[in-house]
Amino acid sequence: MLDQLLPGGVFALALVFARIGTMVMVLPVFGEQYVQARIRLALALFLTVIILPRAGTLPPLPAQPALLLPLIGGEVLVGLAIAGIARLAVSALHIAGTIIAVQSGLAAAQNVDPTQGTQSAVASNFLVMTGTTLIVVADLHHLLIGALVESYRLFPVAAAPPVGDFARLATGVIADTFTLAMQMSAPFLAFGVVFNVLLGLMNRLMPVMQVFFIAMPLQIPLAFLLLSLTMGFTLTLFADRFVDALGPLIR
Repeated sequence: MLDQLLPGGVFALALVFARIGTMVMVLPVFGEQYVQARIRLALALFLTVIILPRAGTLPPLPAQPALLLPLIGGEVLVGLAIAGIARLAVSALHIAGTIIAVQSGLAAAQNVDPTQGTQSAVASNFLVMTGTTLIVVADLHHLLIGALVESYRLFPVAAAPPVGDFARLATGVIADTFTLAMQMSAPFLAFGVVFNVLLGLMNRLMPVMQVFFIAMPLQIPLAFLLLSLTMGFTLTLFADRFVDALGPLIR
């Protein structure tokens, strides 16, 4: 009955689109909220048509409509898992920016984060936008497209999603994300410790001094100077770890 309503070619296209569309919706660069929904939809359809011949052997059209749910659900789950891992790698910039904002005294300066859809520190927004730009400029977004194609070799259509493997991989990526965020913000952590220790010593030596009014005009420009000195190291470290995070998905 279903094969009379839905041609096999359309079913194959819809099955591939379920995975590709989900990944394009969640992947960094392609799935950012400031990218128009029409552009994301057009990109997902374009990539679906291109990747369809490389999707391997697709299952035949099931006879009953109820059998479509496991197939579509499995493809959506695989797409969410792969794209979520790439998204977690980019979230290291957001965490590092929040730590930098706290240590530099800019945590109260909040702005709309177009990638998170919430209010975030200005330093966090700056790092995330710069990192996203770096991904495009350095052609690292080609790795994301490669992950789309290679996902059909690693996780064939209609096969049971390896939930356990996805969970272990996500756990490792989350741990690496926090480690990377701490490494990128390490100079500011050291700066915050030294700066606050010096302020404490000044307060003990001269209790009548208004330490707060002296600290703020010094802390912010010194933090900006440190950010300008460490920006190259931070972005290089992020690019290397971003490639490492996607390595299991494209090899």
